[in-house]
Amino acid sequence: MKIQQISAYQVDLPLLEGSYKWSGGKSVDIFDSTIVQVDTDNGVTGFGEVCPLGPFYLPAYAKGCRAGIAELAPHLIGESPIQLERLNRKMDAALKGHPYVKSGIDMACWDILGKVTGQPVCFLLGGRYEDDFVLYRAISQELPEAMAARVAAYREEGYRRFQLKVGGNPDTDIERIRAVSEKLRPGDKLVADANTGWLMHEAVRVVRAVQQVDVYIEQPCLAYSECLAIRNRTSHPFVLDESIDGIEALLRAKADLAADIVNIKISKFGGLTKARQARDLCVSMGLAMTIEDSWGGDITTAAIAHLAHSTPPEFLFSSTDFNSYVTVSTAEGAPHRDQGRMAASVAPGLGIRPRMDVLGKPVVQVGHSRKVRGAALV
Repeated sequence: MKIQQISAYQVDLPLLEGSYKWSGGKSVDIFDSTIVQVDTDNGVTGFGEVCPLGPFYLPAYAKGCRAGIAELAPHLIGESPIQLERLNRKMDAALKGHPYVKSGIDMACWDILGKVTGQPVCFLLGGRYEDDFVLYRAISQELPEAMAARVAAYREEGYRRFQLKVGGNPDTDIERIRAVSEKLRPGDKLVADANTGWLMHEAVRVVRAVQQVDVYIEQPCLAYSECLAIRNRTSHPFVLDESIDGIEALLRAKADLAADIVNIKISKFGGLTKARQARDLCVSMGLAMTIEDSWGGDITTAAIAHLAHSTPPEFLFSSTDFNSYVTVSTAEGAPHRDQGRMAASVAPGLGIRPRMDVLGKPVVQVGHSRKVRGAALV
């Protein structure tokens, strides 16, 4: 089996709540998602998805993803899509860095591997634990009272973990954390996610002011060293996200005891192959995780579900259901939340069937079929 053609589609994903806001005044109304299709010479096709959280969150942006696929894909035509470690080495040799560009291709090849073997991807990633797994709900940055009301409403929908977007004015953030904490009930968990938005003196003020609140502190500052300094000045459970960008960062965080939980984002690691490696390393080191991605729709949500469902439950702090945040469905068969929990599909591969009428025409197509020769980037 060989890769015959790689295509990419552009899809807009409008937000159900209108906009998504986080630290530094950043916001997104419509997410720009790239759906990747990998065709093989025996007729099996796989799909993946990459959706950066705008161009100002991580070193990734939507148009860069599609340009990167046009650059990388010619090197992969004729390669086996099911020899995933080998394929990833090929991608890394052909394109240095840019892991998010490779993520959708790798994800699509896992979809192919599952279809070829007749197994759901979660089985191939390590096995399926329990009936479902726990989700968190991200609460977009608003006034304290509005955020507290959203938490209360989402709690009625079954969520028990809440990621509160802070990282703004410290005084307002203190009010946000306190207002939301009053809405929680026994068993709920609250994460104050600053998304690198505080300076060190601001972070110190916030963690000291909420010392008596049961809250996790996530990525308070931009630099790893700054986060470590805040970690050493608070007794709150501590989460690292933006600082965790590879295996070396994970090893450093463990050695420094810099975090109790880390966030594993699939596209930040370069796809399911390397995200699984990071996940398994965390399990070996005794480090809990949130399994997620930067953003996405149905296909990203399916991939997250398979990685999360194959993670030992005691190490899975939470996961997410991005397709519930947006108004456009790009695939049938994607998992959906049920009382704040979700389950991966048991169908072969990712278990999704793309809605080709929603995807439209490819904006990148590399390879050959009956109608296509060469490479094109529109």
